[in-house]
Amino acid sequence: MSDVHSEELLAQVAALPALPGVYRYFDAQGALLYVGKARHLKRRVSSYFTKNHGGTRIGHMVSKIVRMETTVVRSEAEALLLENNLIKSLNPKFNILFRDDKSYPYLKITGTPTATGDAPGVVYPRMAYYRGSVDKRHRYFGPYPSAWAVKETIQLLQKVFRLRTCEDTVFANRTRPCLLFQIKRCTGPCVNLISPEAYAADVSHAEALLRGETQEVLQAMEARMMAHSDKLEFERAAEVRNQIQALSRVLHQQSIEIADDKDVDILAVRVQGGRACVNLAMVRGGRHLGDRPYFPVHVEDAAAVFEEEGGDGVEGAEGVNCVDGIDGADDGAPTKPVRRVEVLVLEAFIAQHYIGVPVPPVLVTSEPVDKALLEALGEQSGVRVTAIHQPREQRRAWLDMAQKNADLQLARLLAEEGSQKARTRALVEALDLPPEDLDQLTIECFDISHTGGESTQASCVVFHHHKMQSSEYRRYKIEGITGGDDYAAMRQVLTRRYSKVAEAAREAGGIDFAAAPPPDTSNTDGAVKPKGVARLPDLVLIDGGKGQVGVAREVFTSLGLDLTRIVGVEKGEGRKVGLEELVFADGREKVYLGKDSAALMLVAQIRDEAHRFAITGMRAARAKVRVGGGQLEEIAGVGPKKRARLLQRFGGVRGVASASVEDLITVDGISRELAEEIYRALR
Repeated sequence: MSDVHSEELLAQVAALPALPGVYRYFDAQGALLYVGKARHLKRRVSSYFTKNHGGTRIGHMVSKIVRMETTVVRSEAEALLLENNLIKSLNPKFNILFRDDKSYPYLKITGTPTATGDAPGVVYPRMAYYRGSVDKRHRYFGPYPSAWAVKETIQLLQKVFRLRTCEDTVFANRTRPCLLFQIKRCTGPCVNLISPEAYAADVSHAEALLRGETQEVLQAMEARMMAHSDKLEFERAAEVRNQIQALSRVLHQQSIEIADDKDVDILAVRVQGGRACVNLAMVRGGRHLGDRPYFPVHVEDAAAVFEEEGGDGVEGAEGVNCVDGIDGADDGAPTKPVRRVEVLVLEAFIAQHYIGVPVPPVLVTSEPVDKALLEALGEQSGVRVTAIHQPREQRRAWLDMAQKNADLQLARLLAEEGSQKARTRALVEALDLPPEDLDQLTIECFDISHTGGESTQASCVVFHHHKMQSSEYRRYKIEGITGGDDYAAMRQVLTRRYSKVAEAAREAGGIDFAAAPPPDTSNTDGAVKPKGVARLPDLVLIDGGKGQVGVAREVFTSLGLDLTRIVGVEKGEGRKVGLEELVFADGREKVYLGKDSAALMLVAQIRDEAHRFAITGMRAARAKVRVGGGQLEEIAGVGPKKRARLLQRFGGVRGVASASVEDLITVDGISRELAEEIYRALR
């Protein structure tokens, strides 16, 4: 294998130290192939270049390596943490990857309940749903697996402790209690219907309940009730009694476990058909809050690399140790048990997931977890982490439920993927397209949206690998046309989208569009731009009939592009769904696929997504023009995050403009100086 690598690379391998560290392999284009960690860098990395891997997947990977980077660390635990930080941020092709763009929601309790002399909003803390970075001034409980779990918990606490949920600006300006007070979901602190001391006690009990201290809360409330009774404060004693009764009902209805387990994560993994699912269920404060499925990518590549190494050249697909915690390649062990793919997937998830999420003290897992990984997590978080592989009693019930949900979620994913592939194949057959590689079939669809000619926008959505690729969607702001002229708008967006394709074709003296790289959309509006050069998709769908297709034909003809790729989606009789016909720019006759056609279902799915994407962009642009959202953008020091907080707090630019300086500084990140600047700029 060494004869395909440069002398410079082999010399770099030979010079590696006998220390723990992380290594990264790159191909000729600079793409990251693999990230791994080792206790002994020189021995581990050398094993890739001294062995003959043949035509295996690891051989394929090693043959591509042209450059290597290494980082020496102090311990194997540090190497493991660094490795998975790099995996999560750099997305190497031969590692198992867990991608999740959704942050976890929290339940936030604002302010300090014992504060005196502060604003009323601080003396009477607020309960709120929260998603974002943590502020030390407030207290956060969670994370929760879903927004529903947070909101359900807030409702629970409202029933028992009746804490306020209103915004500080609303709270500060109330002159009479709101509806929540009338339905006994709030104690009315906005109009001083409860003392700060009594409210602080309710907040304290609510926090204890969220921590799982159920028995302690009940005992404290009973003691408080008896104290009021001894002082002959029978009305206040009755209020506490009612709270105890409400809490007892909630505990019964919600099936809250009064057990030793307060915070636990339950992890179940299933692998089938080359796909995997890790189902994460959360228990917080003794309450089962629900679960969330995760679907890793590159499972087959990563697992195959490990299997082809026989478990003794690469530390698993993610560089984590084997079941017994012994690094075979580093220690020279002659044999090594092959680890199951489920173990590799589970350890990859644990190592990557808890980089940015607090790890609970107990993990209940469907597969055994290496102790070295748990020690590294504990070192990172400062919490001693225990993993239980064969639980009993309540934990067993939790794990069984998580395993069942993992099975269901994976079955659903496989069914959806199978259905989407069938739709792609049906469309290829219906349009007589080359069937060689269905995964690479790329479709782009365009739609125009406006309201009476106002805020015209065009959308372009992208489909490939049998699913919509939302990261490649683009919106185009249409300018310089007569309001309501959809033909001119379509002409402009197609010209802007594909002019670089034509330019690339001219420079190359004619290129094979089907083999070209993905499109370069660096001239599009307000979105993240993918890397690459211009490419014409296999199909260009136009939401419209002969008129719109005629415009597309004119644009493609002027640019010298292939007309056979243009397909219009024309509404059928009465504009009924399922009666659409396909119109072609190259002169072919219209095609009616039939309302039950899988091909038409795919076309309709893509067309509807383009329409949805165009509508949302148009509405946002129109709202910005009408409300004046651009005014905030012109104020120095007000970035996207602060602007979003201001608009959310005050309900729009008009609300921000009418707010006082004192109101403005209550928003996170707004200093007095910036508040004064905003106050002046909007008046």
